Amino acid sequence: MAKSEKKTSNPKAPPLFEINNTTAPPEKPSKDEKPPFEATTLWDYPKQSYGKTPKGNNKFQGVTPAFLIWNLVQRYTNPGDLVVDPMAGSGTTIDVCKEEERKVIGYDIAPKHPEVIQNDARNIPLPDESVDLVFIDSPYGDNVAYSDRPEDIGKISAEDERFYHELEKVAIEAHRILKPGKVLGWLIGDQWVKKKFTPVGFKLHERLAKYFDTVDVICIARRGQSSHTGVWHYRAKKFNFYLRGFKYLFIMRKPAKTRSKVKWAKYK
Repeated sequence: MAKSEKKTSNPKAPPLFEINNTTAPPEKPSKDEKPPFEATTLWDYPKQSYGKTPKGNNKFQGVTPAFLIWNLVQRYTNPGDLVVDPMAGSGTTIDVCKEEERKVIGYDIAPKHPEVIQNDARNIPLPDESVDLVFIDSPYGDNVAYSDRPEDIGKISAEDERFYHELEKVAIEAHRILKPGKVLGWLIGDQWVKKKFTPVGFKLHERLAKYFDTVDVICIARRGQSSHTGVWHYRAKKFNFYLRGFKYLFIMRKPAKTRSKVKWAKYK
């Protein structure tokens, strides 16, 4: 009977766990890299801007996240469409739209960008139904000094109903200039000041719903703010309050056509 042969492994063969398990080293992100195309209602991006060209000024207090504008532009516009930002601040919307080949106009009561036009958002100098997308990142109250102009909405407290009356005037103008069926994106945050919470987002949405249909409500993670420090987290736990962790992005659509009033027959 032949002796059984002893099986030996091939010393040149790779270990079994390495077979078909090789991975290429991770690629370094490109300077031309675009933000992720968001598919959920929670948007979080670690930086204010992206790519090799800055969008807006990340030193401007309350600067808009560029990835947010990019996502709205990709979903709701085509190249050549007109985007308007009535409260353009440091010009994030302008910088994103120019790179994405959209026409863009930015206004602000106190411009901080060379291409932003000085104007009050309650009176936009554009024709009716001429715009494909409106984006607004408005004040959330009087917590930030945006300008010295006395008519600045950001000088009114979010605890004062006048604040929402003035924002509603902006919403009416946005509705007027939007084409039927087109979209308004409005970024807003709530307020917690002196042990009092104000649901700014809910109160604004109530006004917007008078004129627009709600497409969806997105939560935008808040990053880069001064309260994101160990000291503030300690205070929030010790004194039993919550730091603001997100903002609302209300995506609203102007109805495609005005609903006609039904005339009921009167029976005698």
